[in-house]
Amino acid sequence: MSHLKNRMTGLVLAFLTAPALLWASDLPKPELPVGTQVSVTLISTLSSSADRAGDIFTAKVQDPIFAQGVEVVPAGSTLRGHVTFVKPPGRVKGKAEMRLLADAIVLEDGREYTFSGQLTDGNDQDVKVNGNEGTIEGKGKSKTQAAKESGIGAAAGAGVGALSAGGTGALYGAGIGAVAGLIHTLAKHHKDVVLQPGTPLLFVLTSPGKIANASESKGTPVPFVCQSCQ
Repeated sequence: MSHLKNRMTGLVLAFLTAPALLWASDLPKPELPVGTQVSVTLISTLSSSADRAGDIFTAKVQDPIFAQGVEVVPAGSTLRGHVTFVKPPGRVKGKAEMRLLADAIVLEDGREYTFSGQLTDGNDQDVKVNGNEGTIEGKGKSKTQAAKESGIGAAAGAGVGALSAGGTGALYGAGIGAVAGLIHTLAKHHKDVVLQPGTPLLFVLTSPGKIANASESKGTPVPFVCQSCQ
């Protein structure tokens, strides 16, 4: 008799607590406050020679994110963002630059945290982030490289002078070779920004992260691909 009574008590408790549990599961997730850090590693490749403003990139969240003492973004979630600015390297001077903006984090259940996030650190010695807008700079050239290019430039100038003076034969060939060497060296030393998959990046939210269904997200849209146009 006592066994039956215990079973009945358990069923009543389950019946009473079930609505509360369902209600709790439907509660909206807490917002991500401004200043929240999001540590990620790139999934896609980014390059100042191939990417343009508006291109989308994805990255994997490395560390869980907590809000109001609750884990709201598990590690392994997908961060989505887009390229906002690209400047190729100059042939003679200047470094390549690229600027990235984080737009959303996609959770496993399909919901998204939408926000604006600024790149603050590359977490990698090969990724140099400069300025308040999170601009990634290319490596550029060292003083040794600059001195070497100056020497090549002088040689090229002599070659061009020989050409203008009517030089022929071997002298003409030397002048052309010096000019070609100068162009090749300058182009080689002014490297593009290249971020490979697995590159660690750190974003900081500049607007609150708000949860939304994927259909309601106001993040960067996925580009339309016309299947019938193939």
